[in-house]
Amino acid sequence: MSNLNLTSKKRIILCGRAASGKDYLRKKLQQEGYTYEISYTTRPPRTGEVDGVDYHFITEGKFKEMIANDEWYEYVVFNNWYYGTSRVQFQNTNSIFIMTPKGLGHVKPEDRTDCLVIYLDIPEDIRRQRISLRNDADSVERRIQADKIDFDDFIDYDVHITNPEFNISDIKTTFTLDI
Repeated sequence: MSNLNLTSKKRIILCGRAASGKDYLRKKLQQEGYTYEISYTTRPPRTGEVDGVDYHFITEGKFKEMIANDEWYEYVVFNNWYYGTSRVQFQNTNSIFIMTPKGLGHVKPEDRTDCLVIYLDIPEDIRRQRISLRNDADSVERRIQADKIDFDDFIDYDVHITNPEFNISDIKTTFTLDI
């Protein structure tokens, strides 16, 4: 992969199955000066998650009200919970987003050219172990099965990370992070 100055991209979008390291990478990119645009969700918080820090936790009624008001740039239903990015959020630059392949599919082609999509594709056995260690509202098996469906034939990415021990320096050697 050739070097690319990330400042030529307005947004970084992280995509990956459950427990692939999206939050880890997001936090590392924040330390590099990027702003995390916190997604909205109707799912219950996991232990330790904070409203307005990890997600904006809202009711399904509020989410649907925002749909009716055309406030979403993209939203999806995953495992019977809603997740979304507001139109206002998506216009911000130098930002990090976490999306599913379906969410990414809602990104307009003219906006996609301004995005760097990083796909964290970590082996299932490691992800199973990670999921089992966290207090999730979903079972391990349900998450694994939902991800198999959601990521089936996913190819719309710019960077593919398969090493479960990846770190920010791996990305820095591939891309110039000039903030």
